[in-house]
Amino acid sequence: MTWGLALLRWLVGGLFMAHGAQKLFGSFGGHGLEGTGQFFEEGLEMAPGRRNALAAGVSELGGGAALAAGVATPLAASALTGTMTTAIWKVHRDKGFFTSNGGWEFNAVLIAATAAIVDAGPGALALGRREGHGSLVALASIGAGVAGAFGAMELAKREHAKLQEAKRSEGAQGDGAGPGAGAAAGEPAATSA
Repeated sequence: MTWGLALLRWLVGGLFMAHGAQKLFGSFGGHGLEGTGQFFEEGLEMAPGRRNALAAGVSELGGGAALAAGVATPLAASALTGTMTTAIWKVHRDKGFFTSNGGWEFNAVLIAATAAIVDAGPGALALGRREGHGSLVALASIGAGVAGAFGAMELAKREHAKLQEAKRSEGAQGDGAGPGAGAAAGEPAATSA
């Protein structure tokens, strides 16, 4: 049984590490921080995009490495659950359950796998605690990841709204609605004293 958990841990941790490397470095056909950040900001309305992409990439790469190594598995599960919850909510939720339709099925399996590793223990050749933490710790890890994801999404939504408002304000000033509107070219703007 412990070798099965080790195999699960290596596979899931390795997959997360690869996804983190895609976001951070553009490895494995990924878009790197700039491209991922742009997608986060424009496609997912998570601003600032680069910061959110960095957080997701570090969570996946670091959480995946910790999970694969079998160290700090509750913390790794929280970080990985946070990124998967965000992916479910922002990318896959409206596409239904099945992965074949772009749904959230695979994300749910990854969350369940991390919870199982925390509950039962990381298995053979773990660098950290080899025995399981139990169901309550597993549930708390998953709960913390979900709560963190919704908190981060709310902050990103507020930052996105601020950015959009700033762009609207700049546009309004640039189209003649700002100070000096109505002044002929080359004439100073009228001021009131």
